[in-house]
Amino acid sequence: MIKDHHDQKKQISKPQDCLVADFQQNVQALQSIYEHSTDVVFRSFFLFGKIRAMIIYIEGLSNTDGIEEYVLSPLMKEENLETISTELLEYRIPIAKVKRAELLADCIESISTGNPILLYEGEVNAFSLGLAKWEKRSIEEPVAESGIRGPREGFNECLRISTSQLRRIIKSPALKIQSIIIGKYTRTTVAIAYIEGLANKNLIEEVSNRLKRIEIDGILESQYIEELIEDYPYSPFPQLLSTERPDISCANLLEGRIAILIEGTPFVLIAPISFFSLLQSQEDYYQGFLVGTLIRWLRYLFLAISLLLPSLYVAITTFHQEMVPSDLLLSVAAARESVPFPALVEALMMEVTFEALREAGIRLPKQVGAAVSIVGALVIGQAAVQAGLVSAPMVIVVAITGIASFMIPRYIAGIAIRMIRFPMIVLAGIFGLLGIVMGLIAIAIHLCTIRSLGEPYLAPIAPLKRKELKDVLWKSPLWMMDQRPHFTGSYNKYRQSTDQSPNPNRGGETEN
Repeated sequence: MIKDHHDQKKQISKPQDCLVADFQQNVQALQSIYEHSTDVVFRSFFLFGKIRAMIIYIEGLSNTDGIEEYVLSPLMKEENLETISTELLEYRIPIAKVKRAELLADCIESISTGNPILLYEGEVNAFSLGLAKWEKRSIEEPVAESGIRGPREGFNECLRISTSQLRRIIKSPALKIQSIIIGKYTRTTVAIAYIEGLANKNLIEEVSNRLKRIEIDGILESQYIEELIEDYPYSPFPQLLSTERPDISCANLLEGRIAILIEGTPFVLIAPISFFSLLQSQEDYYQGFLVGTLIRWLRYLFLAISLLLPSLYVAITTFHQEMVPSDLLLSVAAARESVPFPALVEALMMEVTFEALREAGIRLPKQVGAAVSIVGALVIGQAAVQAGLVSAPMVIVVAITGIASFMIPRYIAGIAIRMIRFPMIVLAGIFGLLGIVMGLIAIAIHLCTIRSLGEPYLAPIAPLKRKELKDVLWKSPLWMMDQRPHFTGSYNKYRQSTDQSPNPNRGGETEN
């Protein structure tokens, strides 16, 4: 939580922070705070026709129809009451959520979140009325994580809708959701979701402490949180998983991980993760284990192609021509005969151009982006080959590399591989295959060094945990994955019965 929030809590006893019995003084204090804010409404009226009162709210954030129907209409009726107590007023307001506010800071926070504040003469406390209502996007299919099979709904920018989606899937009261306010000006609500009894208590405390240490003006997207709590901010590899799918979030919660939900963004952060988590897709678990294993192996293969193919081409054509069959070598040499640049420069030029086309296609409107990407790649590639600036084999290598990069299911992981590809090409152009080996060793050392909230990034391979390999190198049948990952703690080791293997005598056959 941010520093000024702690300061407010420490200064509760100061008179200027507390509401007073003087109604006019409380109103003037709030009016001075919201001076020059034309969207803040101060509506004065007489409570039961006798006592001065005022309701304060922000247009566009509060339910004005509810204010008229449930607050002003019943409270402005003249009644013969000898005394008006706070308990009586709470009973007379037909609103589900009514909370008392003793501090100016509480009043400001309530107004800012769309809940009107009710003040009346002779009372020290104010009432926060649960009448927040603003325009929000409806639940839609995830855009960044589309799938063939599985749920079609995704998170949206409203935090409470997102938490309700988790509650709808995990109905157990063991699902706990704790909220923290972060941001000096945005006052963004950040929620930590976990399943009590599955998530490691030390992990929950670590995540909570890291969030409370954040001191920043505002949180506008989940990347702000991710960058401020990750262990190695200078690493190109993501150390938290971002997803906009409730089913993926719940699957990780059931494995003992923690979900961090941020108000104003549909992307939820999952921690801790491993490098192999970035290469797994929801489709792996919604298909049979044979299909899931095949797709996962293809993904690993194309990950290697995306990282190494351009650098291998540069190294072999520059230093190790003897590794290429004679016919293929003559074909490549003939294609590169008129190219004025060495293979290293040629590869870097084509890779930079391809990345520029890909980013242009993403940033442009949908109707134009796809056309620009496809037409630009075809036109530029063909024109560059005809002009003799690049060779046809290099265009093929770059195209295959680009297609391979789309096999990586997590966009941020794909960006990391794309970034590393450039230094690998440079090493290959300077040292040949030795440079590629040096680069791979450096990457392996770096991955072994990284931790995600204290958990090894290459687990369960480094350190080796054989029982957990059944969901890493291949996708085992569901009935075989009976144990949770190690970081969930030894107190809740099994997630299903250990005797659920298919009965070979099913299908009408009976045992003799």
